[in-house]
Amino acid sequence: PVLRLLEAQLQDQRREHEEEMEALKNQVDLMQEELEKQQQAFLQTLQLSPEVQVEFGLQQEITRLTNENLDLKELLEKLEKNEKKLKKQLKIYMKKVQDFEASQTMVPVERRPHERNMQVAVQRKEKDFQGMLEYYKEDEPLLIRNLIT
Repeated sequence: PVLRLLEAQLQDQRREHEEEMEALKNQVDLMQEELEKQQQAFLQTLQLSPEVQVEFGLQQEITRLTNENLDLKELLEKLEKNEKKLKKQLKIYMKKVQDFEASQTMVPVERRPHERNMQVAVQRKEKDFQGMLEYYKEDEPLLIRNLIT
């Protein structure tokens, strides 16, 4: 059983290696074709007059810059979409914080210090035990909301 498992793993690795080699060979072939095209274009430009060579070089540079510009515009659009998404998330979180702060101010003043003392005690003892928490019945929705957030 172990030998068969090792043989299967070895065959899988061999197959993956062959697939990688094939992909690399295809990539090399494409690069060689591109290199040949560039060499032919270079030889053709050498046969042209100096003025035409300059014009051809400028055309190639314009094409390259145009393609680079299009890539940068595409990247800019992606970044702008991401910025909009992040701004929406920020607004949502700011609204949640405002709602939370508003709910905190609605708690009666005489219970707020008691509530803070309970939170401090729970935070200190949190590491030591897990247990029950005392709360007022009317604070239950607030407590549940705070637990969820």
